[in-house]
Amino acid sequence: MKYSLIIFDWDGTLSDSTGRIVDCIHAAARKTGLPAVTDDQAKHIIGLGLTEALEALWPGVEKHHIERMREAYADHFVNGSRIRTDFFAGARELVADLSRQRHLAVATGKSRRGLDRILSELDMAGHFRITRCADETRSKPHPLMLEEILAETGFSASEALMVGDTSYDLDMANAAGMDALAVSYGAHEEEHLNACGPVSVCRSITELRNWIETHG
Repeated sequence: MKYSLIIFDWDGTLSDSTGRIVDCIHAAARKTGLPAVTDDQAKHIIGLGLTEALEALWPGVEKHHIERMREAYADHFVNGSRIRTDFFAGARELVADLSRQRHLAVATGKSRRGLDRILSELDMAGHFRITRCADETRSKPHPLMLEEILAETGFSASEALMVGDTSYDLDMANAAGMDALAVSYGAHEEEHLNACGPVSVCRSITELRNWIETHG
C-alpha cells in the first residue's frame, strides 16, 4: 500500500451535507439581518472554519455579528433545518473496509462539538485514529491541521493521502507536501479541483474506492 494513512474531509466527501450547510447559512443570515448570498456563494466557502467562512461571505463583518451568526447557524443546523444529512451511498462501507487495512483520520472545517455529535450519532468514531476540527487549530487551507495529524500518528507526508471535495482541502495538502485526491460530487466544481493539481478526481464513492484499491 502506498498510503498508510488516509485523511478524509467530512462534509461533501463522506457526508452528503452540502444542502444542509447552505440552508443553515441562509437561515442564519436572515435571522441576523445580513445580506442574502446565493447558493453558489454559500457552497464555495464549505470547508473553511465557520468564522473564516462568514468573513469570506461578508467581508468586513463586525466581530459581534460573527458570533451571532455562529449561534444562529449552529441552532438551525441542530434544531431548524429540515434537510437531512447522511453518508453518501457506499461511504460508510468504504470507511469500515479501509479502517481494517490502514489508519484513517478526519480533517474538517466542522467544529469539534459538531463532528463529535455526528460521529456519535452514526457510530463511526472508532474507525478514525485521529480527528481535527477547525475550531481547535488553523482553518483550511493552512496546513497545520494536517501537520498535527502527522505528528500525532507518526507518519510522514509521503505516507499520507488527503481526500476532499474543495480547493481548500487540496491546497492544504499541497502546503503540507502531501498527495491529494479530489472528489467532484461535493461542494466545488471539478474545474476548481483540477486547478489544484490533485493526483486524480473521483466522481463517485465507487470511483474513490477503485482508485484507492488500485493506486493507493
